[in-house]
Amino acid sequence: MSAFDFTPLLPPGSPPPAAKWTGSPKYNFTGGNNDPAQVPVDGLMAAADAVLRREGQSLAYYGVANGPQGYKPLRDFLAAKLRRDAAIACTADDILLVSGSLQAFDLINGALVAPGETVIVERDTYGGMLNRYARAGIKAVGVPLDKDGMRMDALEETLTALAAKDIRAKYIYTIPTVQNPTGTIMPMDRRERLLALSEKFGVPIFEDDCYSDLIWSGGRAPALYSMTKSGNVIHIGSFSKSVAPALRVGFIVAPWQILSRMIALKVDAGSGALEQMVLAEYCTPHFETHVPDLRRGLRKKLEALMDALEEQFGTAAEFDDPPGGIFLWVKLPDQVDTMKLYQSALAAGVAINPGPEWSTDAAHSGSRMRLCFASPTETEIREGIAILADICRKEFGVPQRSGNIERRKAR
Repeated sequence: MSAFDFTPLLPPGSPPPAAKWTGSPKYNFTGGNNDPAQVPVDGLMAAADAVLRREGQSLAYYGVANGPQGYKPLRDFLAAKLRRDAAIACTADDILLVSGSLQAFDLINGALVAPGETVIVERDTYGGMLNRYARAGIKAVGVPLDKDGMRMDALEETLTALAAKDIRAKYIYTIPTVQNPTGTIMPMDRRERLLALSEKFGVPIFEDDCYSDLIWSGGRAPALYSMTKSGNVIHIGSFSKSVAPALRVGFIVAPWQILSRMIALKVDAGSGALEQMVLAEYCTPHFETHVPDLRRGLRKKLEALMDALEEQFGTAAEFDDPPGGIFLWVKLPDQVDTMKLYQSALAAGVAINPGPEWSTDAAHSGSRMRLCFASPTETEIREGIAILADICRKEFGVPQRSGNIERRKAR
C-alpha cells in the first residue's frame, strides 16, 4: 500500500521534519539537562505519595479546582521564595504556572509580538528563543555583552537607532542573573540603567530568571521585577534547573494587565497538575537544603570541565570561570568553525552546542561553543573533551597544548 502524501497539505514556512531519535550521544554537552545523581528522587517519591493520598481526588478537575493560574500551594511557595531570594513583592495572584519556560516564552510573544515586529535581545542568548523568533518572523536585534552582561551604552544606541526609524521594540529580553550562555551577572548600577532606558523609550523588559538559584555563592542581586517603579517588567522562572527539567514546570510573574492576556492565550486546559502538586509538597520543606547541595555538585563538575579544557587545549580555549549555572561559553581559535565541529564531534559521540545557534551574530560566535557540564559524569567530561580536542587538532589545525596553564577570558 502506498503511503499517503501529507506534503501538499503542509502550510508555508513549516519547519523541516524532525529526525528519528536514535539515542543520546555518549558524551552529551548539549541542552539544559541537569545532574541525574542530584535529582531528589526519594524526596519527590515521598511528596507524591503524601499529596496524592491527601488531594489525589482533585485530579478529577482541570486545574485541580485551583483555577487557570495553577496549583495555589505552589504559587504560594513561589511568592514566599521570590520575596526572600529576589526581593519580589508578589502574591499567588500575580503568578501563572506554565509548562516550563518555553511555554512562558510562547505566551509572552503571543501577547506582545506580531510577525515582522522587533525585539531587543542580548547578542549571545538562549537558542530556543532565537528559534522561536525565526519561526514567527520576529526580528531580533542583538546588543553586545561584556563581563557585566548587556552593555547599556550599546542598548541606548540600539533603542535610539530604532526610534529614529519609528520602530518601537516590543520588549528587551535579558537574562541578567547567570546569563545563558555567557554566565554573566548584571550589577546593580547596570540594572538601574536598564530600567531607566526601558522607561525612557517605553519598551518593557522581559526578565528570564531561570538560572538564579545556581549562583555558587548563594547570594544574588534583586530581580529587575523587584526594582521597577512603573510595572514595566515581566519575570519568568523555572524548576528545570533547581529540581528537574523533565517536570516541565515554570512560572510567569507579571502585572495583571498583561498577565490576564497571557492567561487568555493559555488554551491547553492547564499545565500538568501532578507535577505542580509534587513540587509544592517537596519544595516547601526541602528546597532551601536541596539547592545548596545541587550547587556544590555542579561546581565540582565545572571544575572538571575547566581542568579538562586547559589540559587538552591550553590557551587555545578561552573562557571565564562563571559565577554559577550549568554552561560554559568557550572561544576556540578563529579557524575553528563550530558548526562544522558539531558534525564531526557528533559522529565521534560528542555533542556540543555550536555558537551561531546561540547568537544573533554568526561572525562573532562562529568559533564559540556552549558546553553544558551538568549531566555528564566527571569521567565523561574528561573523555569527551579529549575527543573534541583531537578533532580540533586534526580538522582545524589547533595546536597541542603548550606552555603554562592559564585561564583566559573570552566574551
